[in-house]
Amino acid sequence: MVSGWVIVTHPFHRYRGERLRVLFEWRLASGVLLVCEGVEPGSTVSVLEAATDRGCAPAERPLTLELLVEVCAVVAALKRS
Repeated sequence: MVSGWVIVTHPFHRYRGERLRVLFEWRLASGVLLVCEGVEPGSTVSVLEAATDRGCAPAERPLTLELLVEVCAVVAALKRS
């Protein structure tokens, strides 16, 4: 689908928080690449759909060492049962 606008949500993208008009999209093996009007007049910017508000919702909890310890404890408990 080619239309509308997206907001860049990736935390490290240079246009994070910017609302960009989608010009067209390319289907790639790694996902959908959106080609949008850039912030500067006459420019374009490419951004993966996953790095926008069209992508998946962010995780409820960030991946931290504490979370990995919890996951290991669950896996160990499952192995024992």
